[in-house]
Amino acid sequence: MKVDVLNIQGQTTGRDIELSDDIFGIEPNEHSVYLAVKQYLAHQRQGTHKTKERGEVKGSTKKIKRQKGTGTARFGDIKNPLFRGGGRIFGPRPRKYTVRLNKKEKQLARKSALSAKTAAEQLMVVEDFSFETPKTREFLNILNALQVADRKPLLVTGEQEKEVFLSSRNLPKVAVVTADELNTYQVMKAGVVLLSESAVDKITQAFANPVKETPA
Repeated sequence: MKVDVLNIQGQTTGRDIELSDDIFGIEPNEHSVYLAVKQYLAHQRQGTHKTKERGEVKGSTKKIKRQKGTGTARFGDIKNPLFRGGGRIFGPRPRKYTVRLNKKEKQLARKSALSAKTAAEQLMVVEDFSFETPKTREFLNILNALQVADRKPLLVTGEQEKEVFLSSRNLPKVAVVTADELNTYQVMKAGVVLLSESAVDKITQAFANPVKETPA
C-alpha cells in the first residue's frame, strides 16, 4: 500500500512511500499481541519483594506460657505470625517474572500491532527531521501542525536523534524511539504512530531478514 509522506508543517510533500503488506497489511493476531504485551510488562517487574517469615524474624524461641491450664489459647514463641511483629505467613519471596516468547511470535505481534494501527488510520509517515539544539517548543509545533499533540503520539526514527528525544522529554504522553527499539507494547499504547521515512526502511529491512532458529 502507498501512504502520503507529510512534512513537519503537516502538509503533503507530494511524495508517497510503499508500505509492505506483509508488515502493515496483515490480519492482526490478537493473541500474539497479548503475549508480547504480557512479556514486556512482566519484564518491567524487578521481583525483589520479600517479607520475613517466622524463621527469619529476630526474637526468642522460648515458649511464652505453659500449654495448658491458663484458660486461653495455646501460644508458642513470640515470633508467632499471629502476634504483632511476628513472621509473615506465606509472604512474597524474590522471584523472576520472565516470560519466554518465540522470536517468530514476537515478530508476528509487532506486525499485528502495526497493521492494526494502519487499519485504524492511526499511522502516519513524516519526512526525516532533526534539531540543532533541543527545542521543546519546536517539537510541540510540529505535533500541532500534524494535529496529533493530544493523541499520545509515538515518533519512530530511523537512527538515534538525541536532540529530538530531548525535545520531547518534557511533553506528557509523547514518546520517541528508534526503529530498532520499537516493540509491540509501545505501538499499542500510542494513540497515533508517526514513522519517519528512514524508520520505514529500517522496519522493512528488519522484517525482511529471516528469523534464525535457535538450536534446542
